[in-house]
Amino acid sequence: MSKNAGLQTVEISHIWELGGTICEIKAYGEGHINTTSCVTVKTADGETRRYILQAINTAVFTDPDGLMENIWNVTEYLRHHAVLRGDDPDRATMQVIPTKNGAKYYRDATGVCWRIYTFVERTYCLQQVRTPQDFYESGFAFGMFQKQLADYPAETLHETIPHFHDTPKRYETLEHAAKIDAFDRAKSVKEELEFLRARKDDCGYLKQLLEQGKLPLRVTHNDTKLNNILFDETTGKGQCIIDLDTVMPGLAAHDFGDSIRFGANHCAEDEPDLSKVNFSLDLYESYAKGYLEAAGDALTKLERETLPWGARIMTMESAIRFLTDYLEGDHYFHTSREGQNLDRARTQMKLVQGMEEKWREMRISEERYLNMSNE
Repeated sequence: MSKNAGLQTVEISHIWELGGTICEIKAYGEGHINTTSCVTVKTADGETRRYILQAINTAVFTDPDGLMENIWNVTEYLRHHAVLRGDDPDRATMQVIPTKNGAKYYRDATGVCWRIYTFVERTYCLQQVRTPQDFYESGFAFGMFQKQLADYPAETLHETIPHFHDTPKRYETLEHAAKIDAFDRAKSVKEELEFLRARKDDCGYLKQLLEQGKLPLRVTHNDTKLNNILFDETTGKGQCIIDLDTVMPGLAAHDFGDSIRFGANHCAEDEPDLSKVNFSLDLYESYAKGYLEAAGDALTKLERETLPWGARIMTMESAIRFLTDYLEGDHYFHTSREGQNLDRARTQMKLVQGMEEKWREMRISEERYLNMSNE
């Protein structure tokens, strides 16, 4: 109880004002990037408060100053506007607790960077979609996140992971890995490489529209999985968007597409039996309905029309990244068995294929919900 991966209880109390005595620190959550713990504090009047303590993974996020400046500025903006709407700012967004000297995070003697957030009580997190309503609510939550930040100057944000959703660059990295073939695996994935090569031109579609000035730069979350939403215990509605490390300038279609990639199916991300992998148009429609009901009038007409492309391109980008990691010896994504990254890549390709087969229906769905949001 006295130590948390390098920070002692007395150190935490010395660095942050948490309003009481720390009585418990324990590991928390299912994240794989940062080390996360829940800190429980007992106040002088006997109340209990909880906080989230995290060690930032600086191997992934090499600029903690820029990272925390992004998070601080975006959350303070969201808190300000929550107050203007009459909402509770402590439940509407995450809140960074500054150190006693006003810093946004603390770097210890070993170089580890630590931060503390308030704990958003009376909420729960989902690891996978249980019902279409879950996916609708997640779409509404991320759509509202986009709407609330529509006027935020996206160009002022730091790029915490450069070229994160630069799909053409991801494709170039794949081709380089296949050419080098350091682990002699390229010959076993010829079919997968040809699948992606046949769709090379698709990779740059959204980027070209951005470069041509046809799509605006937005504040994007860039990790819009279901488990990055806290749902209210009473209403079941999305209460708070979490995990803001990848908040950066980007395209609305990227965020929309990443949610579809993750949630519009009924299979595991590494499902080895591809017969079980199917893109769900019903789940897609549930998410699109919620997203456009919340964000519709904050997006341009072309942004809304390109949301299906976001689903297709983000799923293909994930396939590219998984296959690249497989060719490079599985050094980036954590694996627990041989061939896991290859199974992940194949799953994403099967979903891309499903989207292509249902492309007309996806576009019709988008037009229908677009029209509903404009009524």
